[in-house]
Amino acid sequence: MQWNDTPFWLAFGLLGQGAFFSRFLVQWIASEKMGRSYIPMSFWYLSVVGSVMLLIYAAHRREPVFLLGYLPNAFVYLRNIVLIKRQGLDHSPSGTAEPHGGPAGTS
Repeated sequence: MQWNDTPFWLAFGLLGQGAFFSRFLVQWIASEKMGRSYIPMSFWYLSVVGSVMLLIYAAHRREPVFLLGYLPNAFVYLRNIVLIKRQGLDHSPSGTAEPHGGPAGTS
């Protein structure tokens, strides 16, 4: 293992990895609180932040495999955020989650 980068870039990459990893913890804790699978919006925001930071770090390191691996992620995560917001939800629709006000035609 080589740690031959500047402290700034090592910290930047590790923070990006931390943000990306923390999304799993956020989703796990939220699901435990709800008693079912639940994906809060913070999961998607952490996904965007972590993947963009790791994309920047991969570009800095000039690692094509790492770069190509993270290149499409932020677009997918941002698209999920748009779709969720468009539905008027404050979380990802998992299980039986309903938009604010209940199913169409019942509020």
